[in-house]
Amino acid sequence: MTERVGVVGLGRMGLAMAVTLQRAGVPVSGFDVASAVRERAGAEGIEVAGALSGLWARCTIVLASLPDDAAVTGLVEELLEAPAGRLLIDTSTVEPATSRGLAERLEAAGHAMLDAPVSGGPAGAAAGTLTVMVGGSEADLARADPVFAAIAQKVVHVGPSGAGAVAKLVNNLLCAAHLLTNGEAMRLAEAAGVPAERVLRAVNAASGRSAVSEVNLPRWILSGTFDSGFTMGLMRKDVRLAGRLLEASGVAAPLSREVIGRWAASVERLPDEADFNRIAVVED
Repeated sequence: MTERVGVVGLGRMGLAMAVTLQRAGVPVSGFDVASAVRERAGAEGIEVAGALSGLWARCTIVLASLPDDAAVTGLVEELLEAPAGRLLIDTSTVEPATSRGLAERLEAAGHAMLDAPVSGGPAGAAAGTLTVMVGGSEADLARADPVFAAIAQKVVHVGPSGAGAVAKLVNNLLCAAHLLTNGEAMRLAEAAGVPAERVLRAVNAASGRSAVSEVNLPRWILSGTFDSGFTMGLMRKDVRLAGRLLEASGVAAPLSREVIGRWAASVERLPDEADFNRIAVVED
C-alpha cells in the first residue's frame, strides 16, 4: 500500500488497529489528544504526530477510533483544513445523522468519508479479525480495501453514508439484549439444578446460540475474567444511540425499549469503567 494511514484516537481499539496495520506493511502514523497515550503508542513502534496538522502532511487516509459524536465532529472540523483528497474511515460508533452530515461536509471540501464501525473489540483489532460495517460509496470502499484487509476478517458494505452506523447500532442493541437474556437463561439453568457450563454446550449446538453464548459467556462471564476491553459506559452510550434511532423511526418495539431501559438503569449498579459483560450477572 502506497498511501500512509493516520490513526486518530490511540486508545485500546485505535492502537491495536495501528499496530495491526503496521505489522501488515501499511505505512502508519498516529495521533491522540493525550500525551500519555501518544507516548504509549510510540513505545509500540508507531510514528506519532505531535499535532493533527502534522498528520495531514503525511497521511492521505485517516482512520478514526473516537468515543462519541462530538469527538468525530471535532476531527472533521480539523480535517476540513487539510489539503483536498483525504479519505476519513470512521470506525467510531455515532449517530447515523452525524455520519451523513459529516460526509456531506467533507465531500463539499474535496474529501471523502466512510462510516465504518467495527465489531470484535481490542482482541479482534489486534488479531486483524474485526467485522466492519461500511456506509459510503463503492469507490471509497475500494480505496480503503488495503486498510480493511489488514484489520478485518469480514467487511460488509451496508449502503450509502450512514448505513454502517445504522447497522452498528442495530448490532449492539441485539448484543445488549442477548447479554440480558443469556444471563437470565443461565441463572434458570443453575436454579433447575444443571450447571450453566453444561447447558451452554447444548445451547451452542442448537438454535438458541448467539455470539454472546458462543464467545462472551465462556470467555469473559463464566470464566469470571470480565476483561473484554469494552466498558459499560461505551455500551450504554451505544444503546442510548440505538434508542434515539428507534424513537426517530417510530417503530413499535416494546422488547427493545425494555432492553434500552434496563441498560440505562444499570448505571446505578455498574460504573462506566466496568466491563460491559457484567450486566449478565447482575440481577434486577
